[in-house]
Amino acid sequence: MSYPSVNHDVLSPVKFLVRSAMVFPDKEAVIYGDQRRTYLQFYERVNRLASALKKRGIGKGDKVAFICPNIPPMLEAHYAVPMIGAVLVSINIRLSANEVAYIVNHSEAKALFVDNEFAGLVAASLPELKKVGFVVNICDISADKPLDGPDYEAFLSEGDPDPVEIEVSDERQVATINYTSGTTGLPKGVMYHHRGAYLNAIGEQMEFGTNARSVYLWTLPMFHCNGWCFTWGITAMGATHVCLRKVVPEEIFKIVAEEGVTHLCAAPTILISMSAYATEHSIQLEKPLEIMTAGAPPAPTVIQNMEHIGANITQTYGLTEVFGPHSVCQWQSKWDSLPADERAQRKARQGVPFIIAHYMDVVDPETMEPVSRDGKTMGEVVMRGNNVMLGYYNDPEATEIAFKGDWFHSGDLAVMHPDNYIQIMDRKKDIIISGGENISTVEVENVLYKHPDIMEVAVVPVPDPKWGEVPKAFVVTRPNTRPSAEEIIAFCKEHLARFKAPKYIEFGELPKTATGKIQKFKLREKEWAGRNRMVN
Repeated sequence: MSYPSVNHDVLSPVKFLVRSAMVFPDKEAVIYGDQRRTYLQFYERVNRLASALKKRGIGKGDKVAFICPNIPPMLEAHYAVPMIGAVLVSINIRLSANEVAYIVNHSEAKALFVDNEFAGLVAASLPELKKVGFVVNICDISADKPLDGPDYEAFLSEGDPDPVEIEVSDERQVATINYTSGTTGLPKGVMYHHRGAYLNAIGEQMEFGTNARSVYLWTLPMFHCNGWCFTWGITAMGATHVCLRKVVPEEIFKIVAEEGVTHLCAAPTILISMSAYATEHSIQLEKPLEIMTAGAPPAPTVIQNMEHIGANITQTYGLTEVFGPHSVCQWQSKWDSLPADERAQRKARQGVPFIIAHYMDVVDPETMEPVSRDGKTMGEVVMRGNNVMLGYYNDPEATEIAFKGDWFHSGDLAVMHPDNYIQIMDRKKDIIISGGENISTVEVENVLYKHPDIMEVAVVPVPDPKWGEVPKAFVVTRPNTRPSAEEIIAFCKEHLARFKAPKYIEFGELPKTATGKIQKFKLREKEWAGRNRMVN
């Protein structure tokens, strides 16, 4: 005889808030400028949002899209939407209007919440958003032309603060969809399930050492892998969220000092800007600051510079498809006595799987056999476990390719060291990671080919001191045309998110094989030659 209600409970990250509101009702949960809200107030606002959505007809399986920076409504959405069995689609605020429209339509979102700074991203395309039934304006700053719909606070008043039933009957139910450009150019919707979000959120906190006394600053976008699941993990610990609308070094250091921030996550580009600002203004942290970094691989020098001002850096590695970080460079006390540069080299590795992940290997992608643990033989990084996506939304073909051999294929090439720590060496596909954002070279090339004066083009990553790497386009023009580099870059910015546009243009012939295939690797080698590129 079984007793399922006694010895089994459906895992959902939404339940973290229910517990923390009970345990820490009077503790500060969310800080944003002058706003201070306790866990009980946070929970009541989430209930209001959830019940208001239900009154508007949003229910199980319906998609709710948010275009919003790291402010309280974005955090509240991470609980209210999955609480009622609906699916949160948090959209990158750096995308172009066309890309935003594609994601809203592809996800079949029925409701759209838009911060008024980004109203222009959807205003022109609203008539084309097929499924959207209503729009809500998040009026955090002044805007000239808000969209047609209620403001966020008025929408909350439609709801009730009393506890809303958590409508999650299956922990493998979809909780969120996060779009990533992947390697094909078309955004793919990565489906996160409640079980994975719950476990990965806990795993992050175990690796990062947060607790109820921790104060976490939101320098990592919540739209990116749901903030690496920290949207839920910080709440699970009863720690304090400090929201931040714009991520600039001056504001970061100011808030760190004023609010006693203990933890933050950031892509290496943010660390670079923080380090430069600290050097220019002779800043030395008065209290320990734990920083988790991932996205673009950080150079050891960046790690050294940040630790010089008093921060401790934890390197992690993962992808959108595995809920953000999947592995961590687990520090070992035997490395404490190493010289500073050697410690930084160790910290720059991608390391070993999270405690909740377990499974990660470097294999021959054809045979699926593990490569030699010699720190030299390259293979593809593959992963599996509770924190792997359900698949790509409405894309079974891409899902099948990603899950070949019952492993998730990362597309990243790495070596496995004798101590079982992995180190990323290169990328299997022509993906550019610029400041933690994925840029598909195919997508950029497709836009460039639309330019009337361009006959052939190849896009590759080139080194950049701020962003790690940025796109560069090698262009062959049509006869009797002379477009300028500035004209081509401007053309790209009209058709792409600005950060995806090439930063440099070079005119000339492209290296090719005998069959006419462009040899991109030769272009890359030329750009990186003589540079000490540490891709970890």
